[in-house]
Parts: sequence; structure tokens; C-alpha cells
Amino acid sequence: CPPSGGRCSPRRSPATTSRPGRAPRPGLPVCPKPSPASSSPVGGITVVTWNVGTAMPPNDVTSLLHLNTGETNDVDMIAIGLQEVNSKINKRLKDALFTDQWSELFMDALSPFHFVLVSTVRMQGVILLVFAKYYHLPFLQDIQTDCTRTGLGGYWGNKGGVSIRLSIFGHMVCFLNCHLPAHLEKAEQRKEDFATILHMQQFEGHVASGILDHDLVFWFGDLNFRIESLDIRFVKYAIDSNILSQLWEKDQLNIAKSTWSVLSGFQEGPLNFPPTFKFDVGTNKYDSSAKKRKPAWTDRILWKIKSPSVGLGAGGRRPSRGVLSVSQLCYCSHMEYTISDHKPVAAIFAVQFASKADKPPVEIYVADEWNRPEQAVVRYKMAAGFHRSSWDWIGLYRVGFRHPKDYVSYVWARSDDGERSVSGLQVMLSEEALPKGKGEYILGYYSNTSSSIAGVTEPFQISLPRSEGSSPTDSSGSSSEEEDDSTLVLLAPKSRSPSPGKMKRHRSRSPSLAKFQGLILRPSSRDRGMSRSPSPQSRQGLPGDIPTIHLPQEEPGCRAAKGKDPGRAADSQEGNSFYQTVRERGGPQRVSADNPLARADPRNLGLLPALRLEMIDQALGQRRESADQGYPCRRMSPTSPPGCSTSPKEGSSP
Repeated sequence: CPPSGGRCSPRRSPATTSRPGRAPRPGLPVCPKPSPASSSPVGGITVVTWNVGTAMPPNDVTSLLHLNTGETNDVDMIAIGLQEVNSKINKRLKDALFTDQWSELFMDALSPFHFVLVSTVRMQGVILLVFAKYYHLPFLQDIQTDCTRTGLGGYWGNKGGVSIRLSIFGHMVCFLNCHLPAHLEKAEQRKEDFATILHMQQFEGHVASGILDHDLVFWFGDLNFRIESLDIRFVKYAIDSNILSQLWEKDQLNIAKSTWSVLSGFQEGPLNFPPTFKFDVGTNKYDSSAKKRKPAWTDRILWKIKSPSVGLGAGGRRPSRGVLSVSQLCYCSHMEYTISDHKPVAAIFAVQFASKADKPPVEIYVADEWNRPEQAVVRYKMAAGFHRSSWDWIGLYRVGFRHPKDYVSYVWARSDDGERSVSGLQVMLSEEALPKGKGEYILGYYSNTSSSIAGVTEPFQISLPRSEGSSPTDSSGSSSEEEDDSTLVLLAPKSRSPSPGKMKRHRSRSPSLAKFQGLILRPSSRDRGMSRSPSPQSRQGLPGDIPTIHLPQEEPGCRAAKGKDPGRAADSQEGNSFYQTVRERGGPQRVSADNPLARADPRNLGLLPALRLEMIDQALGQRRESADQGYPCRRMSPTSPPGCSTSPKEGSSP
């Protein structure tokens, strides 16, 4: 990497090979797709960290992510850690209703290169996003998130750490994004906070329950380590003279790696780029304010490989598939971004997997092209030991989709609905669910148990005649408004993962704040029972339920549902597309179940908790009225009250 920072050109690993694949969709960059069964044992992982200083996102992050340089073809996953994202109350409320602008920016930038958002987690201003090439999704399992607050003694999330862990081809990998205490004299506090994060974050399951139990850990973020002893004038002289090595031995993190036992085994590449803090915003000039802070490498990326002799599983066997090896191909800063007083830092790694899974949990078979509706037959076969659910579904995606809920249509993958065939199970998409026009698509099997895509197809063509009156833009299967709407339900304060219903996989292990007196907070889905359906919209609420604020529709083409928590979406009318709110004669009306607006949609599976603040007397009064009126219960979805039928009928909305 050049000493001045900026774009770096990583070396190509000799073991990395490009394999022929289907021609990409016009307008997309060439991205050879290897067959999962014969893919190279080398995986490329890019890690980015950036303290954005509450700034608005830039217009372009192409150079930061090393896109359009040929490097992206060798990268299989990208992890992005942000700190100090604007988390003022008005901004957080907006982000609770809509996907935050930073996540939108990275999804927009990466989806044309076939990257799909795997998982994301947010703790106030600390955000972590993990992307992967779509054909790797079936091999990414056991995805969990966690967060730990360390600000104000554990009560505030301006400082702390967020993590995403997952199994990659059978190897346990953890990404940990931290924002540690600032200032030169707080080195010991940084050590204590990091030790607290490692201790508090625990994951479900017997394999790799702690962060350091994983086969590979990437630790990055605004770690806030400073340069000791040296005068600010000498530090700036060393930077200007490009003699950065004279600053390394005084770097607090370099000193700590040899003295702190908690950092034992962590590795970092050479700091061949200028210190990334502190700059005057909008410039490449170090701090010229009255404080004149000394430049420092506060933004860092480290990794650790677990020793083969550590962490044996039950019976003395290793839970993973072998030993990993990691080589860093690039470690650089990006001076071209000036919106913050920090410069972003990126690193590219070549990870040598000892072995790889050769078959996905679910194999899907389709024809190379669908020219007629009757050809929309999907056959799929599940591997032995795969835990299926009655709420699994198969989604139809355009090539270049952004996240698992960004589908065009779907069909339930249930054993009693599917027809048995020689090759396994078989389902068929209805003619109404198929996109009109010509385009390239893939199918993905979504597992409700693992909250991830368990199988994908290679791209295939759909060429169906458009109906009369349809516009040419309909060939993609949905309008741009529908694309935007699909992302509104993606992220949530409690679980930033796009997987349906698995809110319990994201836990905060910090002391909880005191509750407001005199207010009722709607219970979470964890307390009320989570929906097992990809679409909770069809739940019939009681007319006498607690009144809810009805938000006006932004555009007539957008759905009413903005994505609520599974247990809360049914109670909140503004998050319920089955009860589309309209205004007639001064009062809200409900659309009939026969109306197309009543169709359920797994994309709107509650992922955003509805925060409803109500006075106790008002709430209790409304509940008494509801109880006195005795409204009947009509079972429409698995989130409805007990005592009603629970199985979705064939042809009915989920």
C-alpha cells in the first residue's frame, strides 16, 4: 500500500482462480461465479472501519470498497464497521422506520457486484454490516449478533462493541467492531473495556460460545490508541518525511500487544499509511484548532487465529473443519474521504480454508429459461440432517438483489403443499407471482430455522409477455418504489439482521436502563411469542385494541407496511398491509381481505419494533372496552391469539 494512503492494489493469491460462469446481467460488472462444489479453498475478505463523525454519507464509496478495480472478483465477503453514526433521537426514530442512510449506501454500492447483506447490528452510533457474494449464502450458517455497551458504566452505547458471528464453510468466524474510550491517558480504560466486551458477549450453542472461541476473529474499529511520549511537532515531521516507522514503537496498541495478555495472539499489518486522526473536516490537514490534537492511528484492523490446541469440542474433538491461515494483502487508509475528522481504513485478506463444504443444505433445480407460466416448476432436495420448518419459503430474486427480503415473489416450501418427485420435493409459482418481460433471476430457499438462505440456483432467464397496459419497467418484476419499500423493513434496533423472526439471536449484555413511569411499552416479540411466518401482516387485530397512530402514506405506490417486529406488527395498524389504512369521511377504514392490499408479504416480516407510548389509564380503558365487547377471533396467521386454526391453507396468503 502506498505510504500516503488511498487506494491499494493487493497482490493476487496464486491459489485464487477464476472459474467460468453464466454471463452477467447487462450493466453489471463481470463477476465470474465459481461452482460452490468446486470453489477455491482461498476466500477473500475485506474489512473496513470508519468513524464517520455523525456526518451524512458521501455520494460514492467505490474506492473505499475497492470496486471497479478487479479486486472485487477475488473478494467473497465484506465487513464494514462504522462508529459515531448520527444517533440523535430524531435521527434514530427515522432510522427505526426506514433503513438508515449508511446501510442503504453500502447496499446500493455492493449489490451490482453480487454482494448480499448477510447480517447487520447497530448499537446507537456503532454499526456493523456483513456482505457476501450471493452464491456463498447457503454456506453461511449459525448467524448471530451481540452488542455490549461500555459508555457511562455500561448504560450508554456511545462506546462499546457489536459483533456478528457465523459459520463460513464450517469454520467459525467472528467480526467485532468496537469504539473504545478516547484520549491519551485512557489506555488502561481501553484495555478494561475490551476485556469486558470479550467477557460479556456470549453466543448460543456449544461451538464457539465466546468471541475468542472462534477459529478466526477480526477485531476493528475506532480503538482510540494514541502515540505516547513524542512531541506533536516530531510526529508531524515524521509524517511529512515519511518516516512512520519511528512512530510505531510509541504507538499504544503496539506496546499493549506485547504487554496485555488479553491481546495475546492478535496480529496487525504494518502501519504504512499516515495516522488517521485528527483532521480538519473537509480537508487533509491535521487538527489546526486550539486543542491541536496529536495525530494518531486510532482506526485499526487486527485478526486472531485460534490455536489448534485450544477450544476442543465435546469428546475432545475440534468443532471446526481444520486450521485456517490468513495473509493480509492490503492495509491502507483512504485520504480522499474528508467528511469526518477520521480517515477510513481498509484491509483485504486471503483466508486459506483447510476444507470447504461441497454441498449446500438445499439443492434447487429449475429449467434454464421460463417462457410460459407452466414452466415455473421448482424442484428441491434437502441434505440429510437439514432442519426444515413449515414456514420455509422459496424466493424469486433478480440478479443483483440486496438482501434476502429483496425478492420479486415467493412460494411456500412446505411438505404438505409440495408434490413428491423423483428428485425430491416440487412446488410451482403461480402465474400472478411471475415477473413479466425478460430478465435474469435466481431462486433462493429461505430457512426459517436458521434465518438464512440455505440454497440458491444459478441465474436463469424469465421471458414472459407483458400484460396490456404494463410499462417497460415492469420487466424487472417490481417497480422502483417496491425496491425502496423492501428495504424499509430491513433493520431494527434490537436485531439488525434481515432474517425473519430470530430476534433472540441479538442480545445486549449491558445493564438495562430504567423504564419510564406512567407509560406502557409494547412487549417485545420475545415476550409475546414470535411469528414463524415470513409474513405477519395477515393477523386480524381486535377492533377495540389500544388505539394506534396512523402514519400517512408517502407515495400511493408504497405499501402501508414499513416492517414491524413479528409480535408487534399485528398490533400496529400502520405496520399491517392487511389492514391498509385509508381516510374516508374523517376516520380510518380497513381494506377488505379480498382487496389485493391484503396480500401478505414475507418482506414485511416484522423487523422493526413498534414503539407505542400510551398513558396507563387510556390503555386500560381501551382494553376494558375490548373485553366487554367480546370480539370474535379470526385466525389469519401464526401470530393471532390462541384458539384458532394455525395452518395456512393452500392458495391463502401466509
